[in-house]
Amino acid sequence: MSVRVTTHGPDVPVTRWGETVRREADGARRAVKAAWGGPGRERELILQALKAALAAVIAWLVAGDWLGDPMALMAPWVAIVLVQTTVYGSLRQAAQQLAAICAGTLLASGAQALTDDTLGALALSVPLLMLLSHWPRFGDQGIYAATTAVFTVASGAVSVSAVGHRVEQAAIGALIGVAVNAVVLPPVHLRDVRENLACLPHEAGEVLRSVAAGLRDGDWDESTAADWSSAASRLERRRDGLRAARGWCRESLRLTGGPLRVLHRVPLNVPPEAEDARWERVTDHVTALTRTLVVAADDDRSPAPPEAAALRVYARLLELIGDACESEARRLLGEGAPDHDGDDTEDRETEMSDLRGRLQEALRDHAGQGAAHTAVLGSLLLQAENLWAEVLPGAREEHLSE
Repeated sequence: MSVRVTTHGPDVPVTRWGETVRREADGARRAVKAAWGGPGRERELILQALKAALAAVIAWLVAGDWLGDPMALMAPWVAIVLVQTTVYGSLRQAAQQLAAICAGTLLASGAQALTDDTLGALALSVPLLMLLSHWPRFGDQGIYAATTAVFTVASGAVSVSAVGHRVEQAAIGALIGVAVNAVVLPPVHLRDVRENLACLPHEAGEVLRSVAAGLRDGDWDESTAADWSSAASRLERRRDGLRAARGWCRESLRLTGGPLRVLHRVPLNVPPEAEDARWERVTDHVTALTRTLVVAADDDRSPAPPEAAALRVYARLLELIGDACESEARRLLGEGAPDHDGDDTEDRETEMSDLRGRLQEALRDHAGQGAAHTAVLGSLLLQAENLWAEVLPGAREEHLSE
């Protein structure tokens, strides 16, 4: 008999550290490859970084070399911060940051004049400014009030002219940062909408096909159902990502939509927001379906899973709906028309209608076995009906009218 001895020496942290470094290096390599390969999020990040550097250089040249201001540091600092992800965001944050910088400069200068002591000025001004930084009007720029106060007191320049120089440099930096962001390839966040939207039907199809495989083989239990539910939860997070992307899309076109369209930088075939609502409903139905299976798999709950024969029929229906979801994902990515426009899908829609009829018959049979079996199959069938209506709305209406 052999005994395995596990040691927890210094090699374990080193191994974990090496694995972390390797994983991060792989991520960086993939990002560089994606940026080199074509337009995308990675290339946009590189562009924004270069624009921030350009804004800083211009601000330094204007404030330090051209105007000869001894406090030229403020201009490039503000310029870098204000090269934001949208032009509207740059303008909004420029106003917020200027207000915060003015508040920090004035309060710190007043505290220094009142106490005539660096430590006393910091103790008097910073607590007030930290409280003021949470004022909603400042947004996420409120912290600059406190940091500007520290910079003002530490530099020792608290005269009226010094305060005026500092505010002037902040204004110059804000103007340059906003101008560079607006003029040099203003950021447009439309691609994110399409990519996030296409991921919803793609991942919904994956979940449905996974559920179908488990139900068809009869190899599922409480743990498997919990995994399906977790996959549906990830689908909900993807939905949240789509909502955020749509918000960035709207903001990126504020103030810039007309000029960008003139320069042909805004694609005209951005999916409408009605598609967002459609696939959000699909997400809700997939989530409800997996939760029903979790309840059915729990031995401590009264609802019981349907018979194996009915589940195999249901699995086939889910598989067909999952295939249709994948077709819709390709359509949204511009990779061709969905499969259900072809003759092959006519057969699929006919099969789906037949499966629906067989499930309704199984539901009537289950009704004679008690409410426990009927409740689960009825709920599953309802969610399948809802999914069918959303994924293939035209085909669904056609079959119901027959």
